[in-house]
Amino acid sequence: MRNRGLLAATAAALLWAIPTANAAQPAYPDKPIRLVIGSAAGSGPDIISRVMGERLARAWGQRIVVDARPGVAGAISAELVARSAADGYTWMMLTSQLLVATSLYPDLKFNLAKDFASISLIGTTPFVLVVNPQVPAKSVAELIQLAKKTPLRYGSAGTGASEHLCGFLLTQLTGTEMLHVPYKGVTQALADTMAKEVHLTYAVVAAALPMIQPGRLRALGVTSRKRSAMLPDVPSISETVPGYDIFGWYSLVAPSGTPQDVLAKVSAEVMKAVKEPEFAEQLKGLGIELVGSSRSELDAFRSEQTKRISALVKASGVDLK
Repeated sequence: MRNRGLLAATAAALLWAIPTANAAQPAYPDKPIRLVIGSAAGSGPDIISRVMGERLARAWGQRIVVDARPGVAGAISAELVARSAADGYTWMMLTSQLLVATSLYPDLKFNLAKDFASISLIGTTPFVLVVNPQVPAKSVAELIQLAKKTPLRYGSAGTGASEHLCGFLLTQLTGTEMLHVPYKGVTQALADTMAKEVHLTYAVVAAALPMIQPGRLRALGVTSRKRSAMLPDVPSISETVPGYDIFGWYSLVAPSGTPQDVLAKVSAEVMKAVKEPEFAEQLKGLGIELVGSSRSELDAFRSEQTKRISALVKASGVDLK
């Protein structure tokens, strides 16, 4: 009887202990989250990350700290995140430029397909083809005809940069030749287009708009299939060149192995934030087409973009090894 009473008391204590232990489990997140970006402060990814961070901090009561680690087109930040603990407290802003970098540098110490779990595709942004106003071409069709009889030079933010691939894709699909002139950033490429050092260049719409509006540059076409809301009267290049489609994009990922429930919670909150008018208003100046995809949609998008960009880099012949 005495032993039976002891067993009953022990069982009762265990039953009480189980819900107590569960209640002690802290709800995610219970500490600040680090969001790593591969570009400098003030860049598009930085602005998006801070706006998103502020929105999620209000929802969860925890800070999202933006950690800028620029270098090698975002590869330095990706390597850091790939080595981080998969506990939900480290995220990365994965951009289209990093995808280009992985095609150019095959010896990187991470694998984009295997080392990162998708959270959400935040949005996309087109580039715009701009020419010096003295270039005698007022449409993409006229530019193509001009390129077939006159040597043209196009600038970009650097060899292998997205803007470089924008120019290469146009020559590939139209059978034209243009001399690529790489710069150390799109700002200098735009400046030299205005100075007539090169005939044309490509840039994200937000960067080129201050030169387009006063007429210092002429916009001929945007690089995505859909026209840009910031340049509604400028046609997409694909309206003249079927199959032309290239654009920048911004997505949120975490190290592979991050708990599924954590990924689901973050994804749901990001999707909710992206659909809020206040969020769109804060990013209006960047010319972003907001998406707010599910995790599976981002998986499919990353796979498709990897195939397209890898094939384009290979066809361009760029080799930075």
